[in-house]
Amino acid sequence: MRERRGAPRYALPVRSRRRTRWEQQTPTWREARPSLIADALKRSAARPSGNWYVIGASRDIGGGRPFGRTVGGVEVVAWRTASGELRAGPGACPHLGAPLRDSRVVCGSLVCHWHGLSLDGRPFAGWDPLPAHDDGVLAWVRLDALGGEPPLDRPVVPPRPRDGAVDAVFTAVGRCEPEDVVANRLDPWHGSWLHPYSFVDLTVVGVPSSDADEDAFTVDVSFRLPGRLVVPVRAVFTAPEPRTVVMHIAEGEGATSVVETHATPLGPAPDGSPRTAVIEAVVAVSGRRGFAVARAAAPALRPLIRWVAGRLWRDDLAYAERRRLLRGTGRFPG
Repeated sequence: MRERRGAPRYALPVRSRRRTRWEQQTPTWREARPSLIADALKRSAARPSGNWYVIGASRDIGGGRPFGRTVGGVEVVAWRTASGELRAGPGACPHLGAPLRDSRVVCGSLVCHWHGLSLDGRPFAGWDPLPAHDDGVLAWVRLDALGGEPPLDRPVVPPRPRDGAVDAVFTAVGRCEPEDVVANRLDPWHGSWLHPYSFVDLTVVGVPSSDADEDAFTVDVSFRLPGRLVVPVRAVFTAPEPRTVVMHIAEGEGATSVVETHATPLGPAPDGSPRTAVIEAVVAVSGRRGFAVARAAAPALRPLIRWVAGRLWRDDLAYAERRRLLRGTGRFPG
C-alpha cells in the first residue's frame, strides 16, 4: 500500500473547525480513478466466501417466530432451538410448500402453520437443513448451489473488538447487485461530497497497490457534530470476501471499532431488476469512562445508530442503483 507521510495523529477526540461551503472543498474526482476502484473490486470478487451469506442480525432471530429471507432467489428460514442454537433450511414446507417464515417455533421446533408438520432442524420428509452460523452479531447461512465455490466450515468474519462493544445492525434493500454495493464502499473519495452532513475534511492517504494481497484504502476524515465540532479519525477500508467491505477505525476516537457492510443478493423485483440487501453491522468501542454508560444504554442507542446508517445509505444506495442502471444499459464509464 502506498501511503503519504506526515498523516496526522489525533490526541483529542473533538475539535473545532471553521465552517466551509460544500463547493469549496477540494475535488476528488482525479484521485478516484475508475480503474483503481475496478481493480480493487475484481480482487475482492476473487477472494473466497465459502458460499456464506449474511441473512440478518443475530438478535432478530429468536422467540416464537421464525426469520425468513430470500437469498439469490432461494427461500431460507431460520430459527432458534430451545437451547438458543441457530437452525436454518429451505423456506418452503416439504408437505405442500407453505411459507415457513410465517409458521411458529414451539419448544425449539419449527411447526408449519398449514398442517402442523414439525421440523427440529434435522433432515425430514425431503427437507434438508442448511449450514448456519451465528457470529454473535450476524446470522449466516451457507448456500453451496448458489455460491458455487468450495465450501468453508465457517464464514469469513472480520476481526472485531472483543469485549465491551456496542453493536447495532441496519438493513436496507436496493435495486442493484452486490458488486454495486461493494464498489460504493471501495470509493471512499465520495464521502464528504455525497454525505456533507456527516463527513468533512476527507483525504485518502493510502491506496492498494496492484499486487496487494489485501486491498486497503486508508482515509483521514472528520465526523461532523452539531455546530463547528468534528471528531477526526483514521479509517481503513478492506474487502475480506466478495460481498463484504469493512471500515476499521485505526486511529482516533473509537479506535478498533468496525463497520461491516455485507451485500446479500435477494430475489428479483417485480420488473425483473436485481435486488440486494445491505446488512451493515456497527461494532463500536471506546476506552473512555463514559462508554460504560453507552454500553448500559445500548438498547436505546441502537435505533439512533440505525438512523445514522439509514441516512447514509439513502445516498449510497442511490449511488449503487445508478451504477447498476448504467452497467445494465452499457453506459457505465468505469
